[in-house]
Amino acid sequence: MELKRVVVTGLGALTPIGNTVPEFWENLVNGVSGAGPITHFDASKFKTQFACEVKNFDVSQYLDRKEARKMDLYTQYAIAVAKQAIDDAALDVEKEDLNRIGVILGVGIGGIKTFEDEVSAYALSKENGPRFNPFFIPKMIADIASGQISIMYGFRGPNFTTTSACASSSNAIADAFNYIRLGKANAIVTGGAEAAIFDAGVGGFNAMHALSTRNEDPQGASRPFSASRDGFVMGEGAGCLILEELEHAKARGAKIYAELVGAGLSADAHHLTASHPEGLGATLVMSNALEDAGMVPEDIDYINVHGTSTPVGDISEAKAIQEVFGEHAYKLNISSTKSMTGHLLGATGAVEAIACTLSVQNDIVPPTINHTEGDNDENIDYALNFTFNKAQKRTVRAALSNTFGFGGHNACLIVKKYID
Repeated sequence: MELKRVVVTGLGALTPIGNTVPEFWENLVNGVSGAGPITHFDASKFKTQFACEVKNFDVSQYLDRKEARKMDLYTQYAIAVAKQAIDDAALDVEKEDLNRIGVILGVGIGGIKTFEDEVSAYALSKENGPRFNPFFIPKMIADIASGQISIMYGFRGPNFTTTSACASSSNAIADAFNYIRLGKANAIVTGGAEAAIFDAGVGGFNAMHALSTRNEDPQGASRPFSASRDGFVMGEGAGCLILEELEHAKARGAKIYAELVGAGLSADAHHLTASHPEGLGATLVMSNALEDAGMVPEDIDYINVHGTSTPVGDISEAKAIQEVFGEHAYKLNISSTKSMTGHLLGATGAVEAIACTLSVQNDIVPPTINHTEGDNDENIDYALNFTFNKAQKRTVRAALSNTFGFGGHNACLIVKKYID
C-alpha cells in the first residue's frame, strides 16, 4: 500500500524557558537557561537543590480550577499544550470526524506527586484504617492525560500512552506518525508531559548519581559535551504536536510547519541506565530513521542530540553520529537544547521535536550553551560543530532528533521542509 504523507500543523509548548511556543523558541535561540533553585519543595537537604521548573503556570487559562484539582500536575501540563496545539492548528472539532482523531502521549513517570502525597497521608493515618482520595488512581496513572484530552474534545481515534523513560514522547510521536501514514487516522494529538520535580523524583535520581550537583551555578550546570559536566539537570513541562495526513490538512486549508518523514527505534540491550559506550543503539536508531525516511546522511543538516550532560552518554552519542554520518558529520550542526531546558524526562522528545520543526521552518539552529574555552573532553572530537553558545543561521532542509531512555530505549525522528 502507498503510505500517506504526514505533516505538522499545530504546536504547543510549556517549558522552563517559555509557556508558549513563541516564548520557548525566542529563549531557545537566545541561549536562555531555565535553571534555578527548586521551589516546588524544600530541597535544602538534597544533594541537588536546583532544577529547570516551569514558571508562572496558571492552570485556570486552560481548565476550571475545580476540575484541575482532580488532576496531577503532569496532566494539567498535557492539557495546556494540547489546547495550545489544537488552537494553533485551527482544528475545528465541530467539523471533524472525531472517530478519526486520536491522542497518543508519552509519559515517563506520570503522577509521582500524587503518589507521594497519598502514600505519605496513608502512612500517617493507617492506624485508623486505610483512607485514600477517590481520585488517587485516576490522578496518578500514566495514561490518564491522553484520556482526559480525548474526553475534553471528544476524540475517539487511537488513544494510549507510551512509556519508555526519556524516549517516551518520541515513541508516542512515532506511533502517531505510523497510524496516520497507514491511513488509520486523519490527525493525532501527540507529544508528552512530565512533572517530577518533587522529593521522590529528585531524591531518586540523586541516589543514582544521575543529577548535576552544581548548586552554586544552576544556570551553568547543564553543559553537554564539556569536560566538566557532572550529570543532567531535571526539567519539567510538556510539548504537543498536531500530526495530520497531508491531504486532510490541505483540504481544510491548514498551515503546515514541516513534514515528518521518518522514525526509528532501537535498544541498547546493554545496561539499566547507561548508554552503550560505543553508541551501538544510537547508531542503529539513527540508521533506522534514515532508512524509514528514504534519506541518506547527506540529507540531514541538523541533529538535536539527546545530549544530557552525563559523562558517558555525551561521548557515546558523539561516536554514534560519526559512525552514521561519516565525513558529513563535520558539515552538520549539532546541538543539545537540554543545556537550556534541562531534561524533561518523558516530555523531552516532544519539546525537542518542536525545536527541530521550528529550526527547519526558520533556518536557525539553537545553541548548546555553557561551553567555555578549554573545557574539552579528550574523548570528544571538537571538529564536530556542537553550535556552542550561539545560535547559527543556516539552511535546515531536514533535522533529526535523538532521545534515549533508561532501559536502553532509543527513538529518533526526522522532520524536513514541506514541499507540496
